[in-house]
Amino acid sequence: NRPRQFNALSEAMLTSLQEKLERITENNAVRLVILQGAGKVFCAGHDLKEMIATRKETYYKTLFKQCSRMMMTLNQMPQPVIARVHGIATAAGCQLVAACDLAVAAEDTRFATSGINVGLFCSTPAVPVSRNIPRKKAMELLLTGDFIDANTALSWGLLNRVAPLEKLDEEVKQLADSILAKSSVAVSTGKKMFYKQLESKMEDAYAFASEIMACNMMADDVTEGVDSFINKRQAVWKGR
Repeated sequence: NRPRQFNALSEAMLTSLQEKLERITENNAVRLVILQGAGKVFCAGHDLKEMIATRKETYYKTLFKQCSRMMMTLNQMPQPVIARVHGIATAAGCQLVAACDLAVAAEDTRFATSGINVGLFCSTPAVPVSRNIPRKKAMELLLTGDFIDANTALSWGLLNRVAPLEKLDEEVKQLADSILAKSSVAVSTGKKMFYKQLESKMEDAYAFASEIMACNMMADDVTEGVDSFINKRQAVWKGR
C-alpha cells in the first residue's frame, strides 16, 4: 500500500507483509488471501532509492533474506494466495506474482525482471519465476529485462487468467469462489502436499503424497463429499 512509490517493497513494507501473513496463517477463519497493489500498479519491485542509500553488503544480504522469507511464507501458509495484478509487476514485483499460488491479471498488465537493466541480475526473482515458466523463457526474461504482456505471461505459465481491467475483480472473485466452495481441509492439505512434492525426487514425492492422501481420506469432509456425490446433493463441509 505505497501507491506513490508504485508499491515498491521497502524494508518496512516487507516487515509489514510478513507480520500480516503470519497472522493470517494462524487464523483458521481466513480461507483464502487476495494480494493486490493500491494505485496504478501492482508492484514495481524493491525500493531502489532505499537500497542504494545503504551501500553495505550485510544490509543487502539481510534485505534479500527478509524478502525471500516473505515469498516463501506465501507458499507455506495453508490458505491459497491469489495475486490480483494490474499495471506493472517488475523485478521483485514479478517475483511476488510468481510466488503466489495463483495469479489473475488485467490484460494491459506488463511484466519484467528488469534488474539487468541497472546492472543487477534478478537472482531472487529468478527462484519462483523459473519454477513457473519454462527455462528458456525464464532466461529470456531475466537476461533481457524486456517487458512481456499479460497474454504472453499467461501462455508462459506465469498467470492463470487474464481479463479486461473492468472485469478483473469479477474474474478474481470467480476463481476465489470456486476454491472456497471446496473443503478447507482438502485445500490446505493439498497446498502443503503440492509444494513439498515439488522439492522431492519422484519416488520420495509419491511416498509423501501417499501418506498425505491416506491421512486426508480419514477426514470427515471426505465422508461427506463421497456421500454427497453418491446421493447427488450439495456437500456441507465441516472443515475437518
